[in-house]
Amino acid sequence: MKRISALLILMFVPLLCLLGCGKKESPAPQQAAGSGSAPAPEPKPGDELNLFGWSEYVPQEVLDGFTKETGIKVNYETFASNEEMLSKLLAGSTRYDLIQPSEYAVEALIRQKKLQLLDPSRIPNLKNIAPAFRNQPHDPELKYSVPWMATVVGIVVNTQKVKEPVKGFKDVFQPKYKGRIVALNDNREMVSWVMVTMGMNVNDVTPESLAKIKPTLAEWIKLVKVFDSDSPKTALLNGDVDIGVVWSGEAALLYQEDKDKFQFVLPLEGTHKAIDSLVIPDSAQNKIGAEMFMNYILRPEVSKLISDKFPYTNPNAEARKLLTPEQLANPASYPPLAGMETFHDIGKVAADVDKLVTDLKASQ
Repeated sequence: MKRISALLILMFVPLLCLLGCGKKESPAPQQAAGSGSAPAPEPKPGDELNLFGWSEYVPQEVLDGFTKETGIKVNYETFASNEEMLSKLLAGSTRYDLIQPSEYAVEALIRQKKLQLLDPSRIPNLKNIAPAFRNQPHDPELKYSVPWMATVVGIVVNTQKVKEPVKGFKDVFQPKYKGRIVALNDNREMVSWVMVTMGMNVNDVTPESLAKIKPTLAEWIKLVKVFDSDSPKTALLNGDVDIGVVWSGEAALLYQEDKDKFQFVLPLEGTHKAIDSLVIPDSAQNKIGAEMFMNYILRPEVSKLISDKFPYTNPNAEARKLLTPEQLANPASYPPLAGMETFHDIGKVAADVDKLVTDLKASQ
């Protein structure tokens, strides 16, 4: 899974209004002929559902099960970043009924009034969402979004190659590990790692804070051999690098591969949690089908299938009861989230973040 570039969200989201700001609603009740009136027929979903989601994130078994039960064919198209998703929404060549943005992309889309309100009567399984995933800044009452999975950024160490203790970001980014590190190819993430080592809040991004972290960030970038947000575990599995700063779901898969070899470390300096959700864009044509899918994936047994395939942090409290002790004991799948913040929309300063990191990489 690859995460978001804040700058490009800011570029694309305002332009989404070009797609039309009229909210799609369920068909209005029709008045019966004559002087009386009759109850409106329950609107029916369409025969197809267009889902636009992250790659390596939606098990085929889940899609097949939904189709078998409802008769609704799911057309699943994937993206590797939020900016890719937003650009295709802007193009308008496909009307997506469901998309799967990250938390501060959800925040930006809500502010631009580009998401449809959910009908909670059609999503009763929303009750299964754990308290830790409610009251989040991007959608406090879950009026627009249904949490899919969560992740944190952590450190993976090949203990067969690295014998010194690694407890945090400062331990990773040392000259002795030059050319032995894989890091996420995400500008805001990299900036946040330096910020937490300096005691800064990851959402207090200003020109002044960027100037303060620039010298350290420049030194860290020189040490990285591979920048990869799609599959950072690959370089570790292949032995190309010995240390990785990766998504926790990727770390969980490495831990499953060989828990003695690959150690997961939650950075001592701190890290943030990220939440990916299902939302219904304003241009969706099959809102009812989309809400049916949301309710379906919130069933405990269905949500468990997602965890089995992609072991990120499952926000479904009832699904967790079905996981094995080994799954729940995976330190990368279920790190302590208490006190962790999500990323917020940081406005125009996102452009400064992208320019800073891009310029530093180019100068190496």
